Amino acid sequence: MSVSAFTRLIAACCLAFVAVSPLAAAPNVIIFYADDLGWGELGCQGNPQIPTPHIDSLAAQGVRCTQGYVAATYCSPSRAGLLTGRYPTRFGHETNNDHDSSGFLHETTLATRLKQCGYATACVGKWHLGVSPERRPTARGFDEFFGTLTNTPFFHPKNFIDSRSSTEVVPVESKDFYTTDAYAERAAAWIKDHAAGPWFLYLPFNAQHAPLQAPQHYLDRFPSIADPNRRIFAAMLSAMDDAVGRVLAAVRDAGQEENTLVFFIADNGGPTASTTSRNGPLRGFKMTTFEGGPRVPFLVRWRGRLHEGKTYDLPVMNLDVVPTVMAAAG
Repeated sequence: MSVSAFTRLIAACCLAFVAVSPLAAAPNVIIFYADDLGWGELGCQGNPQIPTPHIDSLAAQGVRCTQGYVAATYCSPSRAGLLTGRYPTRFGHETNNDHDSSGFLHETTLATRLKQCGYATACVGKWHLGVSPERRPTARGFDEFFGTLTNTPFFHPKNFIDSRSSTEVVPVESKDFYTTDAYAERAAAWIKDHAAGPWFLYLPFNAQHAPLQAPQHYLDRFPSIADPNRRIFAAMLSAMDDAVGRVLAAVRDAGQEENTLVFFIADNGGPTASTTSRNGPLRGFKMTTFEGGPRVPFLVRWRGRLHEGKTYDLPVMNLDVVPTVMAAAG
């Protein structure tokens, strides 16, 4: 695996760790992974229609990578690349249908690597990397899992596991349960419970993936959007922005802002025709290899370590996350 200029940039910020033990200096890590977001949808990416102040704060307080890419333009292989740092084609994980049969089972995940370094680890959100017991998050390096094994509706998710109560799938019946809000609540509580650190939180949202669903109070934020699908999409994105804000507030309340490395990345470009997602000026969309497929929003914040409000214009990709985090962890 080659180490990109971006990884070297982060590693250079970690030189102060050399003289101390890794556990004494290791940063906490959060990876927000948005689903089918689209390159041009965030305020910091130039979209004035849908306010995303909490996500935008990561760009204002960190680095916005203008040429961020992923190693696959489908949900499952993109996640496989993110958590292994390897091109998913190298272990036979090229489509969403490969999640229960590919060589991902035999790869080492970032969670496993960090757990071996003394980190507490949690996955909160959409897994989509296998449903058989040996492929589930708690068998792949995560201490805890709260989320769905595959794609899901936002209300009444079916393939849901809360490892605190059961290792088996238990559908959610509560009418008040909305995945994006529930993920924020669990993630924030988990950070509070593990404030002493070091910890790794992987939060792969199912927003903005279909089906388009949102509670009424989020829809009420966008009365001027006439297209009903676009209005729901905007409500979903606003909910995800609130969720990011809630998790970042938990980090701040724990006094861990300057000791937490945060990534916000989308898993692939937006599928414009089905969800109204917009990829800005880029040609193509999810599932294509035009720029609109693999090029995604890519934000990094590490307060006190990275320059704030900067752009980084060289190419980076989701495969850079594993070596970058391991360099930062010493």
